[in-house]
Amino acid sequence: MVIYARIPVRYLLPIAPAPQSYGGVVLRILREALFFESLFRANKWTWFFGWIFHYALLVVLLRHLFFVTWSLEPWVIMLFFPGDVAAWLMIGSLLGLLGRRIFVDRVRYISTVSDYAMLILILLIGITGLALRYKVPVDIMATREFMLGLMKLDLSDLPRNGVLYLHLASVVILVIVFPFSKLVHFPGYFFSPSHNQKYPNAKMKNLSE
Repeated sequence: MVIYARIPVRYLLPIAPAPQSYGGVVLRILREALFFESLFRANKWTWFFGWIFHYALLVVLLRHLFFVTWSLEPWVIMLFFPGDVAAWLMIGSLLGLLGRRIFVDRVRYISTVSDYAMLILILLIGITGLALRYKVPVDIMATREFMLGLMKLDLSDLPRNGVLYLHLASVVILVIVFPFSKLVHFPGYFFSPSHNQKYPNAKMKNLSE
């Protein structure tokens, strides 16, 4: 990524309407990163499911700080209920995105096995997580002790729970394949010439000179 960032871009490729200042470029990238602006313009349903998924996932990840922080801050405890709601929203949005790949002809045509596999893997993580919360309860304090011990290489016993094992195994698989998958698309917003360039004005010199 660092090597790619150092490669000079010889041509102006901003997507119109493009900002005419670097401040406008920063705002454009922030709008794209936080609100998925171009996706909203392209397809409202895809934007809806995608936006809900990403922010629900963020809340779920913050909720899981309970298992990996040495001191339990009050705000982490307060995320228990919002985290449960976010988990349901995450699964619902994933089902929407999976349905889009299955039932929309043009999307199904360009979808690959890895596209379906990633969605199903994240769905499996979410479903097993909810199962641990509502159907197959697990000792969360013992699980927390295991995770904290893992961080300092002082392992304690992990609760015997098949769903927990499946949940953790799915997370490990996702972490391993994540850097090599299409899921690593967020940094692209900051390196894409079509988004990080401003609109050329009359004072700019020809890049070919």
